[in-house]
Amino acid sequence: MPDQPIPSFYNDLAETRAQAWALLARGVADRRSPFHAPTVGSLGLDGRPRVRVVILRGCDAAAATVRFNTDRRTDKFAELASDPRVALTGYDSGSKIQIRIEGEASLHSDDAVADAAWEASRSFSRICYGTAPAPGVMLSDGGDFSLPAEDAEIAAGRANFSTVVIRARTLEWLYLAHAGHRRARFDLSANGQNVWLTP
Repeated sequence: MPDQPIPSFYNDLAETRAQAWALLARGVADRRSPFHAPTVGSLGLDGRPRVRVVILRGCDAAAATVRFNTDRRTDKFAELASDPRVALTGYDSGSKIQIRIEGEASLHSDDAVADAAWEASRSFSRICYGTAPAPGVMLSDGGDFSLPAEDAEIAAGRANFSTVVIRARTLEWLYLAHAGHRRARFDLSANGQNVWLTP
């Protein structure tokens, strides 16, 4: 197997950080990107960890935030309302890059942030928020739920819609390479430290 070419970010912390945010931004724009569907972890109301896949809908490197949408009726929403500590992980097996974020979630349901996120959503995505009964309700049969069909029914799902903004406190990077792995941690606070870590 030929050696991997050494990328320009390999031994450069600043470029590694920029590459991490660029990959997350691509995850928002490109649904084929491995970072389009990262895993989010929260603490359940019973204190146990909960993990699920979400769709990345926003990324702002300057503000150190990422965003996804959720239904206000879900366990995920209740968990983040109770304890906003959250973690997000994405992995690209092709480039062998893992990005991990830890931070705090803010929930936006009835504000301009939520309005803008709803307006940016495709109509196919909006249908999910009109599901009846609510997500996670026990069913007697797998198909015992309904989705809205009429425009007015789809619009009514806005009442169940929320967008979640994660303010990253730390970002960790792992790059697996034949020449030697590279791992870094970026503290995103005002005077945070950027450091290499043992992989």
